Amino acid sequence: MEVDPHTKSTRCLPPLLASSPVATYTLHLPSPLALPTEQTNTSKALVRSALRRIMGWGEPPPAPAPPQRKAASGGGLAALKLLLTVLLVGLALRLLVDPAASYLVSSTTTPVGEAAAIAAGGRSMDSNGNCDLFRGEWVPDSSGPAYTNASCRFIETPQNCMTNGRPDTGYLYWRWKPYGCDVPRFQVEEPTEVYHDKTFKSRKWHIASHNITVSLIWAPFLVKAETFEDEDGVSTSEIQLHLDILDSNWTRQWNSFDYVVISTGQWFLKTAVYWENGAVRGCHYCQNKSIKELTFEYAFRKSLRKSFQFITSSPHKPLVFYRTWSPSHFENGDWSSGGTCKRTVPFKPGEAGDREWDKKMWRIEREEFARVAAHNKRNSADRLKLLDTFELSLLRPDGHSGPYRTYHPFKNGTTGKVQNDCLHWCLPGPIDAWNDIIMQMLAMN
Repeated sequence: MEVDPHTKSTRCLPPLLASSPVATYTLHLPSPLALPTEQTNTSKALVRSALRRIMGWGEPPPAPAPPQRKAASGGGLAALKLLLTVLLVGLALRLLVDPAASYLVSSTTTPVGEAAAIAAGGRSMDSNGNCDLFRGEWVPDSSGPAYTNASCRFIETPQNCMTNGRPDTGYLYWRWKPYGCDVPRFQVEEPTEVYHDKTFKSRKWHIASHNITVSLIWAPFLVKAETFEDEDGVSTSEIQLHLDILDSNWTRQWNSFDYVVISTGQWFLKTAVYWENGAVRGCHYCQNKSIKELTFEYAFRKSLRKSFQFITSSPHKPLVFYRTWSPSHFENGDWSSGGTCKRTVPFKPGEAGDREWDKKMWRIEREEFARVAAHNKRNSADRLKLLDTFELSLLRPDGHSGPYRTYHPFKNGTTGKVQNDCLHWCLPGPIDAWNDIIMQMLAMN
């Protein structure tokens, strides 16, 4: 896709979190370094106001006035009547002003997961007492996506399912709803400047209305890697992975970032030779080579630990979100053995199956994140956030490109083997919810 860096796009916010192999996403805002207290408070108010404009919230409603109660007096029967009256009025006020309370008297059928959340107090809460944005369900949404292939020209071909001829559209009409709260839809904006490298893997957008620069940086392993494969994933040699050297594509720009979304993933499953201290340490799935076999879990953990160490030890402290593992949904095979993904609706609870490898990698991520958060609680915990999108993404086998990673793969009556992509996601599609959640986390921060 050819992109002219000097022309304006149609109304479309770049899909920030579009693809699993893309490891680092950055959001740069002009921010003050040090301000007097009154100026700091003003800046915070301006940030909140800007978030409301971006997300379409409007101004928050005024807090309801506390109910006025008169002191009780008189004998037993009068006191009992007064007590009952106060209780009924209190319940009525609670139902009016507290959405969570309405769940207690709802006559509609309640999902099992939400019922558990209600029993615990009306909503699913995280460790900080906020609504847990990552526990919930996908619910039908007739409003559809905030953008389409017609209104956004930055969708890459393998993810442009609508242009590529995907015939069903039901996957576009679902919304992620956490138990007990809602995530506002993220409003699209119009980028005014665009940069891309020669491969289109690293890109940059500028949103003039808010003076925000959004950068997409290609670093699939987070650590230094030499790869030898084409766009279809066909390799001519093993990947050479240097587990003790971070990829300079993202580290050399670190000091210019105010907000960072960082991720890695499925590339670690590939055959690779592992290097440490300038020497070969081992290899994953290297056939016909006299090299020690090491698991990809070993390399994955090493990469995460090295990256988190850099983030927490750097004197520059942007707000960092680590986005968790993005599951694939191949069935009846994998990428190289004819696997497909033909589902057109989300999974119901329990339908996703065991998912051994996906859950193993997800567990490693959470272990390494918890480790670094515990060791750096005083200095970095409030600047490092877990964007735990694994479970909500696992429920969407219908959201992948499948055979529609290329333009009209079945045109002219093609009946031969068509490569399916059950790893990357259609845009628009389920992972637009990732952007919504990020903006909500920013608002809550």
